[in-house]
Amino acid sequence: MKLQAILQGLEPLEVHADLSREITGICYDSRAVKPGNLFVAICGYDTDGHKYIPMALEKGAACVLCEKAPAEGEYVLLSDTRRGLALAGANWYGNPAGEMTMIGITGTNGKTTTTYLVKHILEDCLGAKVGLVGTIQNMIGDEVLHTERTTPESLELQALFRHMADAGCTHVVMEVSSHALSLHRVDGVTFDVGVFTNLTQDHLDFHKTMEEYCRAKAMLFARSKVGAVNVDDPWAKEILAHATCPVITYSAKGQAALEATDIRLEPHHVAFTAHYQGTETACTLGIPGAFSVYNALSALSAALALGIAPEKAAASLATARGVKGRAEVVPTPGKDYTVLIDYSHTPDSLENILKTVREFARGRVIAVFGCGGDRDPIKRPIMGKIAADLADLVVVTSDNPRTEDPMAIIDQILVGIPKDQTPTTVIENRRQAIRWAMDNARAGDVIVLAGKGHETYQEIGHEKFHLDEREEVAAHLMGN
Repeated sequence: MKLQAILQGLEPLEVHADLSREITGICYDSRAVKPGNLFVAICGYDTDGHKYIPMALEKGAACVLCEKAPAEGEYVLLSDTRRGLALAGANWYGNPAGEMTMIGITGTNGKTTTTYLVKHILEDCLGAKVGLVGTIQNMIGDEVLHTERTTPESLELQALFRHMADAGCTHVVMEVSSHALSLHRVDGVTFDVGVFTNLTQDHLDFHKTMEEYCRAKAMLFARSKVGAVNVDDPWAKEILAHATCPVITYSAKGQAALEATDIRLEPHHVAFTAHYQGTETACTLGIPGAFSVYNALSALSAALALGIAPEKAAASLATARGVKGRAEVVPTPGKDYTVLIDYSHTPDSLENILKTVREFARGRVIAVFGCGGDRDPIKRPIMGKIAADLADLVVVTSDNPRTEDPMAIIDQILVGIPKDQTPTTVIENRRQAIRWAMDNARAGDVIVLAGKGHETYQEIGHEKFHLDEREEVAAHLMGN
């Protein structure tokens, strides 16, 4: 592809390159540059890609996209090379997102479950082949692809979209993180539907303030054709204020375009009546907990925005299943207690899962949790207090300590647990913590293993060690 075609829509500040030059590929890692590549120099957090321009040129880069003019070689100067990478990548792969119907889900909690519910509805109601981009995995129809982050870097994302389009996908439903929006990973993508689930404290190590975090989420609704917003969330007004598209509002409390009434929370499912444009539709979702009502409304609103009839979408929801690591019940044959795994690693998600379990637990609620290292430390005592307030027994342990001292993280969690309020045990080793909770469970108790969810590893230092909580439960039951 010629350089001029790759630069379409980029608005360069300066061009010191032959626009008719044939480019063999795009690369932003100098170590992977091939002869004839366009090298994109990105100013990162750990290093500045401009330092590696000489290496890229030495390896045969034909041209450089940069924010600072290099001493040698052909270059195109941009004000923001992250945005440049996204648009150049879209051009290189033939703008594949434009060939499919794009649905983006943003919010602190509920994104993953909502994407799976929407995917199920689209496949069930439209017979569509659906691509999924998410925290747990990427999917092309039923094919599972490994993923490293919620939203891939823009170049890899465009390659994934091309793979999906070429594989026959007609729709893509994806989690759109605040990082992806802030770092221009989805620039050049127009979403047919954008959905906002909620906003609670998370990622303040990156965004610094809740206001900045909210503004990042709101960016989705400046690049969507139709929006769907949970107006029960306190930040909804800010999201709506930044929306430049028509919006379907939804609520479990009233005063919205899509409303849920007659809500019934059962041990194995939720049920409610959905009201939309004068119609009433009975809805059931086989995932327990009040938050499942909102996940169902999020998915329904996306379906409605795509023109799917309420009764068809509701019938599809009734056959949907949960997501690995989200309120996942682990088999405990022969035991009279329950073990549940949930990816609740934020204050709000921990509160939600513990409140959910309270709704159906016959015995005590036992919370086993920790907080990740090298992440927002502010939430640690907050989560400690939530666990103490809502659980009958708290086991504080590790959750991906990364480069931090695990006991230092635990000490920060313990600050939030009032003395003598709730029995609390500290077991730094997560395997041992799980086994201790099982050994001390009584009839009717529910053990909540919070934080890891779908993850099958423990990140200590810069290494990932295998740790699948399902396997740990099974092994302990077998006496191993």
